[in-house]
Amino acid sequence: MTTLQQQARALGDPTRHAVFRHIAEAGRPVGIAELTERFTFNHNAIRQHLAKLVAAGLVVEAKAPRAGPGRPRLVYVIDPVAEGRWVTAGPYERLSRLLVEIIRTGQSPTEVGRRAADQFRVAAPSGDATTDIAAAMARQGFDPEVGSTDRRTEVLLRSCPFESTALADRETVCSLHLGIAQGLADGTDVVVDELVANDPRRADCVIRLRAGEAGRGKLSLRGRVPKQQS
Repeated sequence: MTTLQQQARALGDPTRHAVFRHIAEAGRPVGIAELTERFTFNHNAIRQHLAKLVAAGLVVEAKAPRAGPGRPRLVYVIDPVAEGRWVTAGPYERLSRLLVEIIRTGQSPTEVGRRAADQFRVAAPSGDATTDIAAAMARQGFDPEVGSTDRRTEVLLRSCPFESTALADRETVCSLHLGIAQGLADGTDVVVDELVANDPRRADCVIRLRAGEAGRGKLSLRGRVPKQQS
């Protein structure tokens, strides 16, 4: 397990810190070619900096989906554990930006969440839509568990990383995350039917999905977030 001291040493090199910040601010998986162009170093130098960031638990290395013959390229994203610790956007900062977007645009929380879904996609999709939605929720701190019934698949969210805000306005916070789940499902073979929201102090909210034709999500989605009890 890495320590704060190890991470601080890894970020002590100015170039390495700049590489870390570039990946953090990109908000998407970043490849080695992009980093060599940005910092005008050769591939080997960039790989060495990335290796130290990975070893320190600051970034995560993954394989991008194969786009042709040859080995899949490696991409890098910020390790969720390090988010918010080293001047990066943590979960609450991202939530605050989405709330500002709701106010700025006048759109519903579900619409804003759906449009923001790309910010939460995993770096290397597995090809299974349910698994990837659960992985995206895990990156946000929801501690998901995938299960199934005779008719549908369910993603149980065993913790609520936004408990204090959700206690103040559960409908808005849960609708945002319903929209994110819907956006993640767009163009896949699953449809998000609903998000059943519970008391955030107990968590165990449920995202319910079912099989559907690819691309039908925009026609078939519906969401239900219970009103907060007064």
